[in-house]
Amino acid sequence: MTRKIELLAPGGDVNAIKAAIVAGANAVYCGLDTFNARNRASNLSFDELNGVIRLAHSYDCEVFLTLNVVILEHEIPSLIKLLNQLVNTGIDGIIIQDLGVFNLVKKYFPSLNIHASTQLTTHNEGQVQFLRKIGASRLNLSRELNLTEIKTLATLAHDVDALTEVFVHGALCIAFSGQCYSSSVSVGNSGNRGRCSQACRAEYEPTAMGNKYPFNLKDNSAYFDLPELVDAGVDSLKIEGRIKGASYVHTTVDSWRKQIDRFSQTGTILDDNSNLYKVFNRDFTNLFLKGDLKKSMFIDNPRDHSFTHANETNNATSGVQIQQVQQTLSAEKNDINAMVKAEIESLDIAKRHLTFEFAGKLYEPLTVTVVVEPAHDTGAQPTPLDTLVVKSAIPLMAAEKSPIDQDAIIKRFKGFNNAKFTVERFIFSQLEPNLRLPFKELSDIRKKVALLLNDSVALISPAEVPTLQKHAKTQPDATPSMSILIADEEDLPLCELTACDIYFKLPESFKKGGNKYIEILSNNPRLIPWFPAVLIGKDYHEAVRLLEAVKPKRIVSNNTGVAYRAFELGIDWIAGPFLNTTNSYALLTLKEALDCKGAFISNEINQQQIKNIARPENFKLLYSIYHPILMMTSRQCFFQQTVGCKKPSIDDRCMLTCKKATSIKNVNGISFAIDKQRGGYPSIYNHEQFLNLDIVNDLAHLFDEFFIDLTDIGAGSKVMPDKAQLITHFQNLLKGAQGAGDLLHNMVNLSTHDQYTQGL
Repeated sequence: MTRKIELLAPGGDVNAIKAAIVAGANAVYCGLDTFNARNRASNLSFDELNGVIRLAHSYDCEVFLTLNVVILEHEIPSLIKLLNQLVNTGIDGIIIQDLGVFNLVKKYFPSLNIHASTQLTTHNEGQVQFLRKIGASRLNLSRELNLTEIKTLATLAHDVDALTEVFVHGALCIAFSGQCYSSSVSVGNSGNRGRCSQACRAEYEPTAMGNKYPFNLKDNSAYFDLPELVDAGVDSLKIEGRIKGASYVHTTVDSWRKQIDRFSQTGTILDDNSNLYKVFNRDFTNLFLKGDLKKSMFIDNPRDHSFTHANETNNATSGVQIQQVQQTLSAEKNDINAMVKAEIESLDIAKRHLTFEFAGKLYEPLTVTVVVEPAHDTGAQPTPLDTLVVKSAIPLMAAEKSPIDQDAIIKRFKGFNNAKFTVERFIFSQLEPNLRLPFKELSDIRKKVALLLNDSVALISPAEVPTLQKHAKTQPDATPSMSILIADEEDLPLCELTACDIYFKLPESFKKGGNKYIEILSNNPRLIPWFPAVLIGKDYHEAVRLLEAVKPKRIVSNNTGVAYRAFELGIDWIAGPFLNTTNSYALLTLKEALDCKGAFISNEINQQQIKNIARPENFKLLYSIYHPILMMTSRQCFFQQTVGCKKPSIDDRCMLTCKKATSIKNVNGISFAIDKQRGGYPSIYNHEQFLNLDIVNDLAHLFDEFFIDLTDIGAGSKVMPDKAQLITHFQNLLKGAQGAGDLLHNMVNLSTHDQYTQGL
């Protein structure tokens, strides 16, 4: 193998990062204590980040910073301040979820490399082109993809000068990343804000199949799939685990380092992955990668499997045998901990200490000598004691008044007491008194010192980001209109009850070459196509074929890949609610990149978080006031572990024909609807419907359109209210009719708008 494959390791804290570096990672990804999607990790302070970058670079290891959460409007100033700091750290890349951050970075911080987070659910060709267009240099592909799908996207990414990375080891989410709202809905902790409470790992009442943890997947491991990943063109192999400790990180990185090196040198792979079982795991599966989605991907225990695996491997059945095996593994774990501790304890990320000595005589230059204490990284090549010398361009003159005194000098040089350095002392013993030097010259000396201390890389001045103009609605005094969503031909008569926009929900899976939905839309030109968030492989191509055949005037898309193709075809489009839009810059990205005509504001944010969003010019804002509350969508099957299914694995026929529905109850007694529509992915919905009538009074002046979801999706065993009556009551509500709200609450007696109340 001649192509270099990057090994990308997690770093939840400083020790884990050190462990990754010494174990042979080519890059590490880590987060600060803000704006990152692993709040449960220890994370880093800004000072620690600078030390980590210096340490990693001494080992030729890159550092990527996770800024992979959606950003709220009031956080934009803090984010800009952070970006202004990051441009001078030497960080090698930032990992982003929020579309608004792409806009900010591309315009004002172009020196930062942007990596598209897995939270962006990248799984089709249009998304690759979209993300490249808005500035991504690297794409983290969805974990659910198989090798064939990965190869297709990696090839296209290379054609548009982007890199790809794939998770090859660590925990698997049952849901599509970025499309999971279970934690947000159930306990108010959003995965899109790094606060996932892992509802998929939670215990439920035993299902019909006897499972207490029906959504708990085994961990991902593609350890023996390295040749296929290389053949697929993957550029970076990513290990999950920012909440794991140093021993876990060292063991997994070391194992993968040896595997990659073996394959690079010999074209063969190691056949022993036993070390991976000695640290935390839930057993392993590679079946997403293989495209073979079986029941064997699940494990009915979310806790550490390493001791169970040791028992099974050693055929330990008796109490004595089990005790011996457990003692042996415990001793090995202790040895790993001790070994890792010994390897990293001498690695230092502390700030380097500076001593400034100022010397000068009459008619001679001012000489500034900066002594930099050596780094104490004994594992890498020792850093020599640095001595930097800078002289003034003009000589010192006699001072008739205003001599340069110590206070004036300290004032200009104390700024080096920062995230990278600590100023230990200033020495003036060799500087004669009563001398003068223009303050501008002193400032120029400071700049030269700063350049040398930054490895001769010019510092980037802070970017000034202007405040966005907040445009009014095109019809400022107009009452928001209503729109409805249907998903079945049987609901077409509802169109006769209202003059509002009618969206038609398209499936996530299409029959290849089928014309059913082309005919529905062609025969009913009033219907506006509504595209789902996930469209993989042939389903993406069929969705594009539909676009090209129907050529609708307007669509709603929850998938930026379809939106990209609509833009190319000159079709107007609205960004759907599952694009997680929470701030003004996200709206601007959509408008400027793909000429988006409007967007749904995320239902995860509250009144205060919505009201200051700045609308772009001639741009519609929409909000869903009634819909089933999606908790998660999966490529895996929820029925295998709950009510059971005779099929050994999921295939295209399952997607197209299965329409099962059931419910499941957690140990707190709360039920959730599991729904599988024909042509849809298995999904879980809250037991309550989302019904937010407050926003009609709170923010009607901000929105152009309020949206009503009248599909049966997510209803499960619940009785669906009369749709015609719902339309009438919602129309009356928007007209200000008294009592309409009470009638709606009576009809939708299991409802909530907690997300609007609590926000993110």
